[in-house]
Amino acid sequence: MADLRALFSSNDPSGVQSAEAFTNRQLQWSLAAAALGEHLRTIAAREFDVEDLESARTNVIAFYGVGGVGKSTLLRKLEAALTAADQRPQQWGTAIGAGERLLPVRIDLSRSASTGSDFERVVLTIRLALAGAVGRSLPGFDLALRHYWDAQHPGEPLEDYIRRTGLMGKFGQLLPDQLQEAVTEVAGSLQLPGMIGSAAGQVATALVHALRERRERARALAGAARTAALLDAAPDLEALSYYPHLLAWEISRLPGKKQLVPVVLLDTFEDTADRHRDLERLLQRLVWLLPNVFFVITGRNRLAWGEADLEGQLDYTGPACWPGLAPHGGQPAHTAGGSAQHLLGDFSEADCDAYLARRLTHDDQPLIGPDIRAVITARSHGLPLHLDLAVARFLDIRRTGRTPVAADFDHSFPALIARTLSDLTDDERHVLRSASLLDAFDLDLATQAAGLTHQSAARRLVERPMISEDPYATWPYHLHGAIRTALRDDDSHAPDRWTGADWHQAATRALAALGHQWQQTGAQAGGRAFLVACLRQGLRLARDHRLEDLGWLSEAAYAYIDDSVWEPIAPPAPTPALSGGGPVTDTAADALAELLTAISRRQHEHREHTARRLTAVLDQGLLPPQMAELAWYYRAKAHKDLGRTAESLQGMQHVAAAGGRMASRARRGMANLARIRGDFPTALAAVPSLGWTGRQHRVHADILWPQADFTTAIHISEAARAEAEQHQAPGEQAIAQTRLALLTAFTDPGRADQEIELARQLLEPLQQRATTLLLHVAGLVRDAGTDRQTDDRITVLRTQIEVAGLPWLIPLLELALAFHHTVRGDQDELSAAIIRLRQATADGDFAYYTDIAHFMADRPLPAPSTTQWLDTDNAVRERWHAVATSRQQRLHSTQ
Repeated sequence: MADLRALFSSNDPSGVQSAEAFTNRQLQWSLAAAALGEHLRTIAAREFDVEDLESARTNVIAFYGVGGVGKSTLLRKLEAALTAADQRPQQWGTAIGAGERLLPVRIDLSRSASTGSDFERVVLTIRLALAGAVGRSLPGFDLALRHYWDAQHPGEPLEDYIRRTGLMGKFGQLLPDQLQEAVTEVAGSLQLPGMIGSAAGQVATALVHALRERRERARALAGAARTAALLDAAPDLEALSYYPHLLAWEISRLPGKKQLVPVVLLDTFEDTADRHRDLERLLQRLVWLLPNVFFVITGRNRLAWGEADLEGQLDYTGPACWPGLAPHGGQPAHTAGGSAQHLLGDFSEADCDAYLARRLTHDDQPLIGPDIRAVITARSHGLPLHLDLAVARFLDIRRTGRTPVAADFDHSFPALIARTLSDLTDDERHVLRSASLLDAFDLDLATQAAGLTHQSAARRLVERPMISEDPYATWPYHLHGAIRTALRDDDSHAPDRWTGADWHQAATRALAALGHQWQQTGAQAGGRAFLVACLRQGLRLARDHRLEDLGWLSEAAYAYIDDSVWEPIAPPAPTPALSGGGPVTDTAADALAELLTAISRRQHEHREHTARRLTAVLDQGLLPPQMAELAWYYRAKAHKDLGRTAESLQGMQHVAAAGGRMASRARRGMANLARIRGDFPTALAAVPSLGWTGRQHRVHADILWPQADFTTAIHISEAARAEAEQHQAPGEQAIAQTRLALLTAFTDPGRADQEIELARQLLEPLQQRATTLLLHVAGLVRDAGTDRQTDDRITVLRTQIEVAGLPWLIPLLELALAFHHTVRGDQDELSAAIIRLRQATADGDFAYYTDIAHFMADRPLPAPSTTQWLDTDNAVRERWHAVATSRQQRLHSTQ
């Protein structure tokens, strides 16, 4: 269709060419029809082999996009159109696969759907559809399915399960009968006794034996070459995921009029995703093993099967397996999802740019320049309506004789606000504006931010298409980005527009509502994740609206640092204040956001950078005293990590003297600094006063193990881990476990394997760089004396420590190497390690590691030690020498 507005925007009707951007779902129908047509040609080809497990798969087309853009509706339309020609919209044109018998099977994978999302039900749904369409048993597959059912659901008839789970439908009674028919047919063909004929497991075993004996009747019955292996496998969920191979064979061998082509429509595919992709792996395997079945998949996200990044998480990955799902170099950005992947709804940034470039052209060149396209794309948040309005503005400006520039599009469109507000009630508009202050919200949060006493207006609002819902998010609702930006940046054209004071009051209410939710329901609403989400929203509100009272944000900041988890905390970049002021850069909330960001980012940055950032925050003087205490403490920690013992001690003493909430941690820091300087009696004297908040057990164990008192240190580390678990502090639990792994690595390498693996599991979801590197050192200690302590491994670890700005770990690394060379008896290598160790501890920090290296090898100290041990030097020497000797004996006994 011609773009009439573009046509009538110029006196030259041939000068500006335009491409219509918005169409109905005819395009998606055409794409699905073309893909299905190609699939029909593929499976009809003489060379097609349903048992081929190596060829690339082209039996998938995927549509993806944000929630609420019509993906489910599209699948329902496709299902209807494939079921009956008269159900197909007229604009969709001709039917697909004329002369072919198509069997559409739509499956909703949503966790909230009545059909559920487990793989077992997916398989049963497909087989139920075939039960009615084929009207007969499928012997090989049905025997395997019945064997699986009897093993996994003992005593539960399949028909009862189908009825209970809502899978009954009009074919619910057919499937159990057909499965039994398959068992009976196989038993009869193998001439088994009637009693065995009702036991699927025994029949399957008998068939396997017959196949291995190459009995012709069994081979004709089984068909697929891998039948014996599948029936012989334990009938569990893993085996069930391979049974579709048998189903593909059975479908390919259907006789005459029974022949059909299943078209499986998988909806809400994003609900299969979890951290381990377990269900997705099973579903992908099903798609791969059914090459003669066509799949249409919809979800919020692009299928990543065609990329190599998922190797190891899924069975079949990469462009060689799924050429249609893999991004193709050289293609336009809007087709980056692959030829079999298609975006629905809002556009990505690349899609927006490609659309704007194609929308208006002159002599086949984009009329809208790249700088203007970039501004429009950023402001649109992918909303097609915003893009359309921007194109119209471009034409309007051009018609005046002026050349449009990027600044002309750095604003929102009144028409967008007008269309948004036109059919809302007064209360709904009030809630909408209040909700636009929030990144995400629920009914209670939106209502409190609006200052209302009832939720009805918020309830009506969230049912509008401008609100997206994600029931699994911290807060389920969020306003479309383009609409939200338009409301907050340019509300001046609405008759009931808000003043700056109105926005400020709403922000105050929203901040208080967030704090109330965190304080009242934080633990029930998601614990740590909920805390971080509240902090991010609260910091942005307080910063952007210059709210002076941080209130609950200070309390939340302490809760954030307590767990030592360190998720990114920085809210979005500052935006212009709604009252008309400039960017906010000088508020207490701004300083608090920078403080928490510096603390969390130290896990990814050099400690020198952390120290500079915290110094800048303190120099601003914007933080209230209780928050400045945090900056002092973590700067002192950064100085400690950098080997600046004097500066660190000064900071710790400052915090301890203040007597605030960080005082116990500062006392712990002072005890650690005394230990680092080799003053163990002073460090030990501080332990009883530390308590849980000062991590008493951890400090105590760190003091004892350098004395080679590993039995006591291990016991105390176990207590530290248990205490952290009792306090539900996953970060501290991981730290305690890593310390335990290091101690057992010196004394019991066999146990250390288990402790290191547990520490790795605890650290995996956390952001603890120093502790992770410490665990790598523990691995070297465990492997001391073996060939597993490779030079490459040590070089990489040394580089990681230097990049992280954690020089305190270098002496421990050198001690691990000294232990290794002592156990192996490599005297020259040991001497070199001791030289490096002496250089690393030349300033006096961790100098006792040099003593320990001599003790392990029973070498005399070159000079009197400055270390103040808890026992005599000789006693400590004997214990460390015994540790090295014990490791030598252990290795010799295993050779």
